[in-house]
This record gives sequence, C-alpha cells and structure tokens, in this order.
Amino acid sequence: MNQSELFDWSAVTDRGRVRRKNEDHVSTNAGIGTFVLADGMGGHRGGEVASAIAVNTVLECLEARLPQLTPGEIDENLGYTGESLAAREAVIQANHKIYDSSCEQPQYAGMGTTLVVAVFYLDRLSIAHVGDSRLYRFRQEQLEQLTSDHTMRQELVDRGFYTEQEACSMVQRNLVTRALGVDESVAVDIQEELVLPGDLYALCSDGLYDMLDEEVIARVLGACDDLQQCAQKLIDLANSNGGKDNISLILVRPSIDSAPLRRPWYRRIRGWLR
Repeated sequence: MNQSELFDWSAVTDRGRVRRKNEDHVSTNAGIGTFVLADGMGGHRGGEVASAIAVNTVLECLEARLPQLTPGEIDENLGYTGESLAAREAVIQANHKIYDSSCEQPQYAGMGTTLVVAVFYLDRLSIAHVGDSRLYRFRQEQLEQLTSDHTMRQELVDRGFYTEQEACSMVQRNLVTRALGVDESVAVDIQEELVLPGDLYALCSDGLYDMLDEEVIARVLGACDDLQQCAQKLIDLANSNGGKDNISLILVRPSIDSAPLRRPWYRRIRGWLR
C-alpha cells in the first residue's frame, strides 16, 4: 500500500493466465491526485504501445496543467471544473498521439486502447473515460459502477432493445464501440462526483470484472484494510477464475475527513462529446 498525506492507494497489473503479454498500463501521481488505467488492443505490440502512450500522455498533460488551476473552480460557460476540462483535454491529446503513431508506423496500424482517468481535488472527483475500463465506488458497503461501458451490449441496453439480463445472454460484451487512437477524433465522457469520508475507488480493466461478480468484488473491498493486499487478492481471484485477459486494478482511498466543502454540490454531468 502506498500512502501520502491525501491518499492510500495501490496499483497492480498482471498478464493473466492466457495472454502472452500484458497490454494494460497503470500509472499514478498522488501528488496531483491523478490515477490512470488503460487496456490496449491491436496486434504486434500495438495494444501495449497504445496503452503506454495513453497513460504517459495523460499524466504529462495533467502534471503540467493541474498545478496552474484554482482547485474546484467551475468554468461558468461550460459548467465543469477546471480539473474535468483538463482531464478531457489530456485524453484528447492522447488520442491524437496514438492515432498519429499508428498512421506513421504501419506495424501499429489499427492499435487503440480504452482509458479511465480519476482526478481527486478537495472533496471532488473528476472522471474521464473512453471504452470499457471502469471506475467503481465502494461506499457504505455498496459497490456502484460510476462509468458506463462504451460497448455494443451497453448501447443496446441504453436504447431499450434489451434488458441487462437479456443482453448478457444475447450480446457479446467486449465489442467496444469507442476507443482511443482508432479515429482522428474521439468522444470523451467526463463526470464529476462528490467524495465522502470512507469512500474507496477502484479503476479496473475488463480482465478483472469479467472474471469476478460484483458481489465478490464488494465483499473483498468491504474487508479491505491494506490496499496492496486487497488489490492482490482481487487479481489472484480473477486468475483463479480463469485469468482470460490481462488484469489491472488501481485502488484509491482519499483522506478527506477535514476537507472543506467550498461550494454546494452540483449535478453530475456525463458525455460531453468531441
């Protein structure tokens, strides 16, 4: 477990039991409250290249931008905090870099990656994501998925063609409808959440949640004291259930007991597209 004045956190990535290589990347900078996870896709090292570019670019952009911001200040024209806008712009920059690399290097043509970014500040959390890597919140013994998967299955459910239960049996889940690097532009979902004392957040790739029921994840998180041990236990359980994909997980527990509430809470906003 890693500790700082503001966070306990742990980041683990594992190749799994089936794949020959690990195309996931995770990285953190607790000093600016930023945690990033990417799940790459594409042949001949393309996936691992795309996910590395995504994570590194996002962190570089946010390390340059976040220290310049007044924490939690809302852009009156756009209705988002500066942190949310910075996260969105960082993901867009990552998309440009991956797309340009795939165009310039034929061996990486078609490479892409999913991505989820968490930025903590004051008593707030900004989330930016593309694809089906997820961010969960464990609060008061309840596990909630905060992000919405960009997959064919989820789109069919959202449009009312199937219920969640029907879609699980009729539609292949991992048909991703949105990813970084595939096209010159990308739609980035951003949202903002209130962080409460005791919250525990989990960023993960589909290699984890495809192998474990949410009830199992919640049970492990509910008994979690040491985040490193907790993260490794979830990785081990996913491998025990087959480990069919790379498995990545970042656990974050913010320390905000004395954080000031500097303005009233505002509504969560999803899906600003570009």
